[in-house]
Amino acid sequence: MKTCAIVILNYNGEEMLRQFLPSVLTHSVYDVWVIDNASQDASLEVLRRDFSPVQLIELKENFGYAGGYNWGLAELQGKYQYYILLNSDVEVSPRWDRILVETLDENRQAAAVQPKILSYQDSSKFDYAGAGGGYLDSFYYPYCRGRIGEVLEEDTGQYDDTVLVDWASGACLAIRADLFHQMNGFDAHFFAHMEEIDLCVRMRQEGYQILYNGKSAVLHLGGATLSRSSPRKLYLNIKNSLAMIYKAERGLRYYWIFLVKAIAEGAAALGYLIKGKNELSQAIWSGYRDFLASKDLFFPNKARSRFQKLGLSNWIYWDSLVLGKKTFKEL
Repeated sequence: MKTCAIVILNYNGEEMLRQFLPSVLTHSVYDVWVIDNASQDASLEVLRRDFSPVQLIELKENFGYAGGYNWGLAELQGKYQYYILLNSDVEVSPRWDRILVETLDENRQAAAVQPKILSYQDSSKFDYAGAGGGYLDSFYYPYCRGRIGEVLEEDTGQYDDTVLVDWASGACLAIRADLFHQMNGFDAHFFAHMEEIDLCVRMRQEGYQILYNGKSAVLHLGGATLSRSSPRKLYLNIKNSLAMIYKAERGLRYYWIFLVKAIAEGAAALGYLIKGKNELSQAIWSGYRDFLASKDLFFPNKARSRFQKLGLSNWIYWDSLVLGKKTFKEL
C-alpha cells in the first residue's frame, strides 16, 4: 500500500488545470490523480498532452463533488493509506502535502486535517473556504478562524498552529483512506456543498478528531464552480445543511434547531424578495421544500450520538451581525 494519493476532482476545468496543476506537480511528493466528472471541454486532452505524470480516472457522467469523489476513490480503495482531496483551483507550496500526512501519522485519533487556506487573489488574507480551521455554532452555521461572515482576516501568523476543529475544508482535505470508505464517503445525496462538513460531523460522532495545521499553506481561488452569490449554491447550502442537521440531531433538539433556522432563513428570503433578488429568495424556499420532500433518504444515516461542537459561538450570526464581532479573537 502506498502512502498517499493527491486527488483532484475536475469538471470542465481545463483552464484551472492549466493554471494550478503545475504547482501541484512541482511541490508534491505523492501520486497525483484527477477524477474527471465527464467534462465536455478539453480537460482530458489537456491532461494527456500537458500533464502526463497525472493519473486519470474518467467517470461517465457528472456526479457532483460528493458522488464524483465517491465513485472515483472507489477505484483507489486499498491502494493508499491517505487521500488528499484538492480543489482544482488551489496553488500549493513546498512541503504542503508532507506536513498534512505527518500530522495524521502523529495523531492516530485524527481522521482528517486541513492546511491554512489563504486567498489566491490576496495571499495576505485568509480564504473564505476553510481559512484557519472550521467551526460550527449551535445551529450548525459554519465559520472559521480567519473568516466570519464576509470578513476575511489578514494572515499575520496568528493561526500557524495545530488545533482541533469541527470541520476541515473540502478545498484541501487530507483524510485516512480506510476511514473515508468505512464512513461510505460523502453523502452523494448532497451532490455539492456542505458534504465535507457533514462527513466531519459524522466522523466526530464516531469519536475521531478533525485537525487544522497552519504550518501547511495553500492558496485558493474560490468560485471556480459556483460563486458565493449564486442562487444554486445558496439552494444547495440550505438543503444540505438541513439534511446534515437531520442526520446529526435527534428528538426535540432537532425540531428546535429547525424552527430557529426556518425563522431566520425565512426572514432572509423575505429580505431578498423586498430587494428584488427573487432568485435568491426562491433558492431558500426551494431548499426547504426539497429537503422536506427527500428527508427520508437521510434517515438511515442518523447518528447514534449527539454532535458536540468545539466552536465558541452559540449563534455566529448574532455575534457577527448584532454584536459586531467580526474576528475569531473577538468571540
